Amino acid sequence: MRPFQNLLGLLAGAMLVLSSAAHSLLGWKQMQDSLAAVNAPPDLVSGLRIGWLFGGVAILTFGCVALAVFGKAFRGGAVSRLPTLLIAVAYLAFGVWALLASDDPFFYIFIVPGAMLAIASLKIPSR
Repeated sequence: MRPFQNLLGLLAGAMLVLSSAAHSLLGWKQMQDSLAAVNAPPDLVSGLRIGWLFGGVAILTFGCVALAVFGKAFRGGAVSRLPTLLIAVAYLAFGVWALLASDDPFFYIFIVPGAMLAIASLKIPSR
């Protein structure tokens, strides 16, 4: 099971890295356009931009951690999967909460990589 889990972890890490770029570049552009349409005050736009871009940096960091952990594991190295399990729990908890709070299926964008990381991070006994 571990080779499959390592590949799944690498795939989830790549998804996070790619989604960080989409979040920061495309997501902010859309948010900025929406804020401009309602004439949001510049200090509000600036504060939201800073927080939004920090989110992108956090997503990038989570993806890099996953790639480092599962890359080393894939090459046969001993690794702790606790960091990726913590990321998985955070992604799953946030995604489920956001989905329930908004009823917007967009938030599966957190649930899917969170589930992938959880499966990749858990110790599953081999048969």
